[in-house]
Amino acid sequence: MELSITQPAANWFISEMDLSEGDFVRFFVRYGGHGGVHKGFSLGISTNNTPNDPATQVVKQGITFYVEKSDAWYFEGMNFHIKYSRKFDDIDFVIK
Repeated sequence: MELSITQPAANWFISEMDLSEGDFVRFFVRYGGHGGVHKGFSLGISTNNTPNDPATQVVKQGITFYVEKSDAWYFEGMNFHIKYSRKFDDIDFVIK
């Protein structure tokens, strides 16, 4: 699994979540919601939880974006790309 985030997407997270250099953004699997990858599961987002056992991580503007190994099953055989949609002024998760 590869994790990537575009600069505009990182800027969106920083602005929307009031993040500062040294902060963390975790993407985790949660039961319910609309995810599209695995029926009945979707992605959740939490901030400022120090990574315990990251499967993958990327640092943009001093912010660490990561997925723990315990949630890596959700992305098995796929890559996780995070982009910003100007049209919707929102984040777009691309998992393929």
